[in-house]
Amino acid sequence: MNNLLSQVNFIKEIDKLKYIQRKTKLFNSDRCENDAEHSWHLAMMTIVLAEHANKPINVLKVLKMVLIHDIVEIDAGDTFLYDTTKSHTNTEQEFLAAQRIFGLLPAEQAEEFIAIWLEFEDGITEEAKFARSMDRFEPLLQNTSNDGGTWKEYNVKYQQVYDKKVVIKNGSESIWKFAENLLEESVEKGILEK
Repeated sequence: MNNLLSQVNFIKEIDKLKYIQRKTKLFNSDRCENDAEHSWHLAMMTIVLAEHANKPINVLKVLKMVLIHDIVEIDAGDTFLYDTTKSHTNTEQEFLAAQRIFGLLPAEQAEEFIAIWLEFEDGITEEAKFARSMDRFEPLLQNTSNDGGTWKEYNVKYQQVYDKKVVIKNGSESIWKFAENLLEESVEKGILEK
């Protein structure tokens, strides 16, 4: 019963993810998505696109990664990918958030979630590479559906986008080729400036 109480407390706590607003807007919309919507979308993308991974992956592990990777933002907040004043890499603040939030769970689950979160952040395993590909691919699709979306809004240039999105290639060469074509088309359409 103690486990159940801890798990329910965790479930209540992560409801806060629905209130963390991202800069990227929903497809064909002017409404910003929240972290919970983003995580759900990445989970669906993982299920649908898993066959395109460079190497065989454990889909359940990738699903866990994409569903928990942003939970730390409940405490640490969302960092815009193109923010030039704040590092987008794993920070001490995010690690403390992981310890606090996942620490609400029974010890064994807390350890598993922290390990999965760290694995995603490190980006070394095939699962982490694919999860990170999904994380970078979704906003690209959103921005192309919104005539440049946050790229235009924050004056983000082609090379900045390319440099942040090339990580897609580590998880899926075929999705990266698709993404590269979208970037080129975006330049041709004038929604992404070179």
